[in-house]
Amino acid sequence: MNRSAPTALAHTWTFFRQWLKNPLGMAAISPSSRQLARQMMSELPRGARRVVELGGGTGVFTRALLDSGIAPADLLVLELNEELHQHLQRHFPNVQVACADARDLAEVASARGFGPDAPVDAVVSGLGLLSMPKATQQAILTAAFDCLQPQGRFVQFTYGPANPVAREVLEALDLNARRGSFTWWNVPPATVYVYSRRVSRAITPRSMR
Repeated sequence: MNRSAPTALAHTWTFFRQWLKNPLGMAAISPSSRQLARQMMSELPRGARRVVELGGGTGVFTRALLDSGIAPADLLVLELNEELHQHLQRHFPNVQVACADARDLAEVASARGFGPDAPVDAVVSGLGLLSMPKATQQAILTAAFDCLQPQGRFVQFTYGPANPVAREVLEALDLNARRGSFTWWNVPPATVYVYSRRVSRAITPRSMR
């Protein structure tokens, strides 16, 4: 018998229950697939040691990050949904998990030792950026890149082939976007995108209406 099956079923049911409560606030009706998690991990910078995860959900990416060699103490996970936050705390007791809005990442990270004096190598995001207003996208990406080292990466997945971050936001923050891999084996199918600074300098964003 596959011992991971009951755990996977529990994760799926937890996620689906939250979707039933707030379908517009959840990006999908089921957790991300293991294949998508592997594709996200493949986009981490070589030698990545410190990582922030946005939108931890049921912990599919959290588990993949730990399995890829990220130490629990070097991983900070943000999850705004209180029930999913508690789920993550139960399943990953050695990981720093915060119930917080991704727009507040800079403050949360600084309070937990992931601030500008100790920048991270990557931010891995499971947030539904595609459905967010441009101003919200910009606020989240600004906070993320404030925590990233100059050559750090923001790794995001989206449903379908389109870039989830608006062109105006990329221009305002002077970011490059690269389309990564695509997987049909996710519900719904998903594409990985990687964002990085065009030049190694701090972001000074122009206002976004």
